[in-house]
Amino acid sequence: MRYWYKSLNLLNLKHSYILYKTPSNLTYWWNFGVLSLYFLIIQIITGIFLAMFYDPSILNAFISIMYINNEIYYGWWIRALHANGASFFFLCVYIHMFRALYYGSFLYPRQLLWTSGIFLFLLMIITAFLGYVLPWGQMSYRGAMVITSLLSSIPLIGNDIVFLLWGGFTIEDATLHRFYALHFALPFILLFLSIIHISLLHEAGSTNNIGTPSIYENIVFTPYFILKDILSILLCLIIILYINYTFPDMLGHTLNYQIANFLVTPSHIVPEWYLLFFYAILRAIPNKLLGFIVMILSIFILLFIPYIMKNGIIRSGSFRPCHKLFFWIFVVICILLAWIGGLPVIEPYLTIGRVLSVLYFVNIIILFPLAILVDKVIYDVYNMNRNNK
Repeated sequence: MRYWYKSLNLLNLKHSYILYKTPSNLTYWWNFGVLSLYFLIIQIITGIFLAMFYDPSILNAFISIMYINNEIYYGWWIRALHANGASFFFLCVYIHMFRALYYGSFLYPRQLLWTSGIFLFLLMIITAFLGYVLPWGQMSYRGAMVITSLLSSIPLIGNDIVFLLWGGFTIEDATLHRFYALHFALPFILLFLSIIHISLLHEAGSTNNIGTPSIYENIVFTPYFILKDILSILLCLIIILYINYTFPDMLGHTLNYQIANFLVTPSHIVPEWYLLFFYAILRAIPNKLLGFIVMILSIFILLFIPYIMKNGIIRSGSFRPCHKLFFWIFVVICILLAWIGGLPVIEPYLTIGRVLSVLYFVNIIILFPLAILVDKVIYDVYNMNRNNK
């Protein structure tokens, strides 16, 4: 109940954004949380405008997108801003999560804050997938067919879930209506959960780049940090507007500008770049059910990181050499998995994807806890040598 009350209290601007105390040594890496919220608002606003002209039917969905692009005044700009905004949204969230992992922002007393963020991330993925299907391009249709068919591998109830999701025996008008309704509603749920996420942050307080409590070094949020947030927002706005006006379709797949054809299957089916990481893990396992389970586990295993790494003496990776090493290895693994997810399912990419998928889980389950032990030994040896002097 306390968190719900604090969530409502976020509407009090003076308490939440002017008098809110934050550590004085925060860097620009802490701005990506605000940027994520900023792009979420952009997605909601542009999505409302697009919903006014979109027709969720297999006959008119693609035509309505072309109508928005070619006939609606500045419709192409709004559609491009919505599509590119999704990429910027995920990029900011990924940086936000890696920053928290590096600086130990998930440790006590912020475990619940980290948990709420992971569930927000999962809901983001679902919302993005639903939105990817709506243009009814060739890649949208095939991506929807591949991902929704995974649910049929669930024992006993899998086929019933797919039938309910499709609204029939194949993807048709009922499917698009369901996806359209969910894609429109979920961002508002995301916004509400983001408010809960911020309230949990205000409950535990912000971390800093040295990972130690800074009760006596706190300063008010306004005007010091709000100016940094505004600067970051303006910089991101300049970048996304530049892309919007010069390369509006740069981040989209070329096959998605062809209307869905039931009789033609692309040689290589891929999702958007921000979901390639999970797609690489999915296809690394030949068994459909096992691949689906491992892909889901790749997200839910992040929930256990605060408990796997809870015994660290020093929180920030800046002062933990072993954690810093394994962290950057983990970042490289995630980037390589995303790269493999965009390549054809042939050798040697298939084997590389399997190795990287194993290393992803090994890094979280084994290497991160091992880093805590090694850094603790280094810390004890350092203190012993300093005391001897």
